[in-house]
Amino acid sequence: MMHKLFIFEAPDVWTTLAQADKPIILYGMGNGADKVLDELEKRHIKAAGVMASDDFCRYQEYRGFTVQKQRDFEEQFRLLGYASNIDTIPQSPFGDSSLSQREPNDFIIALCFGSSLPDVMAHIRHVAEQHKLLVPNIPVAGESIMDDRFIAQYRQEIKHAYSLLADEQSRKVFKGALDFYYTGELKYLDMIESDKDEVFANILRLREERYLDLGAYRGDTVDEFLHYTDGYQSIIAVEPNPKNYKKLCEHIADIGNATALHAGIAGRAGTMTISKKAGRMPVLGDTNGVEIPVTTVDTIDCSPTYIKIDIEGMEPQMLSGAEHTLRTLKPKLNLAAYHRTEDFFLLILQLHEINPDYRIYLRKHPYIPCWDLNIYAV
Repeated sequence: MMHKLFIFEAPDVWTTLAQADKPIILYGMGNGADKVLDELEKRHIKAAGVMASDDFCRYQEYRGFTVQKQRDFEEQFRLLGYASNIDTIPQSPFGDSSLSQREPNDFIIALCFGSSLPDVMAHIRHVAEQHKLLVPNIPVAGESIMDDRFIAQYRQEIKHAYSLLADEQSRKVFKGALDFYYTGELKYLDMIESDKDEVFANILRLREERYLDLGAYRGDTVDEFLHYTDGYQSIIAVEPNPKNYKKLCEHIADIGNATALHAGIAGRAGTMTISKKAGRMPVLGDTNGVEIPVTTVDTIDCSPTYIKIDIEGMEPQMLSGAEHTLRTLKPKLNLAAYHRTEDFFLLILQLHEINPDYRIYLRKHPYIPCWDLNIYAV
């Protein structure tokens, strides 16, 4: 009998796009859209256009397309005969007045960007009410794409990771994330999202912690830590990007017992070159970048009791360089599990192998696409 994890309600998102009998319009530009277009071309799937929200559309050129607004495509495809009679679509929360008589599937929209802003997510969901909207799974880091070949390759690892989860909500989130990555259907995200209050109240339960923040950016997760604790012993905030590190130092300057460390985190000490540009993601190997030191958790002298890890795809290496700490101190963990397609199950297996005493939870917080998918371990 097929394991329940692998009973999908629809084909994988790439098969759906390949077999589509409607034009495919990409929603968004930049790095995400580049990756989607590259994958579409690799699979010989033709895109029909690129759209942007009204505030971002300047009818600019992008990858051979003139970027247009949603209503522009609606009018074009209506005139081409794709539209049919339908009741008036409700007004968008953004206030744009698209055509009121349209068929939901006159074209397919492939979402190519992400956001956690409530108004942007509400707008994306509004667009999904008007047209078929899919979210192709393009990872932040790595090359793996979830499709039938991916499922066949990792079937046993997925099943094993699922069996290690500590509660029913974690298993629900795991299955929903798997369904979303595979089908690209937004409905699976809606079924598994929860806010962070539940995690901090019921799982992490912060006390007088020695906090190690890996990927501290400009201090936003230091603020999150302070919000959820009544007291702490120390804070060490680690950030590799030079501009972000400078902002981080300024941000925590007046916070007691808080130290910023300019370094990358990996499986062994050394150096790496990253881009000078500000942003959350360090760009490795930039010839015009800056060389920074790389360290490991096991060599940072702080004996952490709580570690937050969000380091843009370096999480497996970080765990390798933290084995002594995780085995002897067993700090509480808040671990990003979405940068690589395989992170949400391979990181669980890696963590369990290092210390099988951890109780491992999985939660998905509001974000489109499946970002802010985190492993919590205690």
